Amino acid sequence: MSNLINGFPTDGVVTVNRVILKPEFTVDDLQERVAMLCENVKTYHSETGFVGGFVVLNSGMISNEGSTVGQAVTSPLKDKEALIVTFWRSFAEHEQSHRSETFQPLFQQALELCENGNEEIAYQMLWSGAAYSKEDAAAAKAAKARYQHAA
Repeated sequence: MSNLINGFPTDGVVTVNRVILKPEFTVDDLQERVAMLCENVKTYHSETGFVGGFVVLNSGMISNEGSTVGQAVTSPLKDKEALIVTFWRSFAEHEQSHRSETFQPLFQQALELCENGNEEIAYQMLWSGAAYSKEDAAAAKAAKARYQHAA
């Protein structure tokens, strides 16, 4: 199932880069360099395997309801850590994009920001999905109530 990124194939690849900013760089620096990198990928690789992506910044909030490692209230990596998540038809196409002459200079500029170097890990999608509409959520709840004892 792939409802979050239109056109993402069921056997596609998700890559994740974790960036921790060096102290001398700001979120604005990150946004500028990553925007240039992402625009390049969209322009030159949309026809050669790139399906979509997003970049998220650590907000500093830690869920005490969803965490099992203590009861911290803020992340020390607030505004210092970002994840760059991209979706590709195949790992081979992703790797080819990184060898692109237009990509490499921008990639090197982005790496200059990184305190942690870079490790890009590829994942296989197991599940994705959007929230139900109000009507679909009501129907799902009714079905669960109706059939919960049948299992």
